This record gives sequence, structure tokens and C-alpha cells, in this order.
Amino acid sequence: MILDIVQLGNPVLREQCVAVAEINEEISRLAEDMLETMYYAHGVGLAAPQIGRSLRMAVIDVSHDPECITFLKINGEEVDMLENMPLVVINPELSLDGPRSIETEGCLSIRGVRAPVGRPSRVRVKFQQLDGGTVELETDGLLARAFQHEIDHLDGVLFIDRLSPAAKMAIRREMQKFEE
Repeated sequence: MILDIVQLGNPVLREQCVAVAEINEEISRLAEDMLETMYYAHGVGLAAPQIGRSLRMAVIDVSHDPECITFLKINGEEVDMLENMPLVVINPELSLDGPRSIETEGCLSIRGVRAPVGRPSRVRVKFQQLDGGTVELETDGLLARAFQHEIDHLDGVLFIDRLSPAAKMAIRREMQKFEE
């Protein structure tokens, strides 16, 4: 089922989300609905607060661009990205690494606004999957950026919070529509 994506101004986007206590049929169904919603909206990631749920859960799929990463390790082993998409990420713990890179980001909850955001180029993420198992994933590129963006959502942080003062000035006009 395609869910409504909440927009900037909805207080759930600024909440510190709570851990998923139990991975059950309701959480599995929510993951399916989140994936369907993300694909419908042409996104590469969607966090639970974006659909009004204050849970530490997100979905990610960057398979549209197989060249967007240089490596992907799951539990220390090199794996094929396409065979591991989409990802359902539950109760993630994030570690950052590598030099910062600046790339343009947008957000399904801040429609029509895109801006350059500096983020570390590599991540290590430990998270639960729908089967209840825990994995540790390491990657770079767009997938690393997507993890950082979606986990920020789980902490009540939006990509616009990470902009430089100059970038904030550059999107001032686009942001006015959210203030009305």
C-alpha cells in the first residue's frame, strides 16, 4: 500500500525515533508498504518518520545505479550490491569514516528542494533485518550517503540542517513554501 509521505513542518520529522521492539508481521508489512511508497515517489530511501511512524526503521534501494558504490561488505565479506537490494534497516547503529564529499541531496519530505551536503564518504552500519538477524555493512558512495540521510531522519535531523550557510541562503526561496 502506498502511504502518505509527511512534509516539512510535521513534528514527527523532528522526533528522536524509538527502537523497534519486536520484528513481527506488522513490521514486515510496514517494510513492504515503505518500499512500495519509496518506489512510487522515485526515492532511494525512506525512513519511518517520513510516513508518520516514530520508529528506528528505514528502507534503501540504490540498485538503479550499479556504479554508485565502489564496494559493499556484509559481515566482512565482499558482496554484490544488486543481490542485496532493497535493504530494510531496523535499529541501525552508524559509524562514519573517510574524507568528506559534497553531493547534492534532496528529500521526499522536502519536495522540490535540493542542495549540496557534505558527509563522510564511507559508513559502517550495524542493523537488524526482517528475519531478526543482525548484519554489519560497510560501503561508500551513494549507498553510504543514503544510510546517513535516512539514519539522520531517525534522529530528527533533516538534510537542510547539515547545509553550509551559503547553501541555506541559496535555497531560501524554495524553503519559503514550507513556512506558509
